[in-house]
Amino acid sequence: MSTTLITNISEAFISDAAHTLVENAAILIDGQDIAWIGEAGQAPEADTVIDAGQRAALPGWVDSHSHLVFAGDRSREFVARMAGQDYAAGGIAVTTKATRATTDYDLTRLVMGRAAEALAGGTTYLETKTGYGLNVEEEARHARIASTVVDQVTFLGAHLVPADMDAQEYTDLVCGEMLERVLPFVQFADVFCERGAFNEAQSRQVLAAAKDAGLGLRVHGNQLGPGPGTKLAVEFGAASVDHVNFLDEQDVAALAGSWADWDAQSRTGTAGTVATCLPACDLSTRMPFAPGRELIDAGVQIALASNCNPGTSYTSSMAFCVSTAVLQMHLSIEEAIVAATYGGALALGVQDRVGSLEVGKRADIQLLNAPSVAHLAYRPGMNLSGPVFRAGELASGRF
Repeated sequence: MSTTLITNISEAFISDAAHTLVENAAILIDGQDIAWIGEAGQAPEADTVIDAGQRAALPGWVDSHSHLVFAGDRSREFVARMAGQDYAAGGIAVTTKATRATTDYDLTRLVMGRAAEALAGGTTYLETKTGYGLNVEEEARHARIASTVVDQVTFLGAHLVPADMDAQEYTDLVCGEMLERVLPFVQFADVFCERGAFNEAQSRQVLAAAKDAGLGLRVHGNQLGPGPGTKLAVEFGAASVDHVNFLDEQDVAALAGSWADWDAQSRTGTAGTVATCLPACDLSTRMPFAPGRELIDAGVQIALASNCNPGTSYTSSMAFCVSTAVLQMHLSIEEAIVAATYGGALALGVQDRVGSLEVGKRADIQLLNAPSVAHLAYRPGMNLSGPVFRAGELASGRF
């Protein structure tokens, strides 16, 4: 198996618990994995040597929350929201109609295009959800299509109750035939526990059915106001609760308690429920930002994710999410990068494989067209994405 040395790296941000920064660095890739990382002057020999040109290096982004399987356009809804109209979950129905009318071929091309955009921006591990089908055939179709493009698929049949169905009748369908049909293609299940979507009893039913089916769990919770989503996520041992804009002291305490058996420094023990913050969505919906600073200070492991979707966050730019978290949520640049890499890996249960630059992990490496990772927030809105390696191969960009 051939080896590749990326050298002349200005600084490499490891994304470990100590926020280690290696200056004048080099990284040795052996096959798909990282075999060595350290100062360039001490680098071992390799079959191929690549000059990074004094670019900064960091792990590829791990985007743990996206909705890429959709067709249609909701820009008018965005314009109306910017003019002061309130956001509610009902806009999902617009996308559902357009997506149902799109062929497998065209829908697959759309998902592939969005995944390629994410990769070009440094995202090397990507989750996406169903949820714009809302009937058995469409949810199964969307899960199948997504499974051919992204790394992990989440079943979100419980995204919205269709207008022509009774809420309990639809919940039963999600927990029964729909769940059975998507099982071959998905790793997690999610529920939108929110006003205008699924109430606590219905959300509990969805989570219990998914857990019994052997799926990992997620919750869309506390986005539009206070609610039971976060507490349900902790109760069911969900891998993550996402949005978390409106948390009370009990919510924060419950999340912190879920990490009681986790050693944050050694990153060992039993992982709790990750609080996934979605700052691009918060900007687009003009909601209060998730309390990322408070959550970190309480001992909660957080993730940053794009929430790329057609209604409330039509961006896959994790760099934008990182800069927003620094400038608006009071995270340090190091904390924000860790949340967008290792935090996302924790939320997806793949932290032993991706999310940091460590020997033995997959060689998912992005190089910035900047000398320091600080430029991600120092130069907000600038496209700093350079070459991107995924599993040891140059997957986007060029030298």
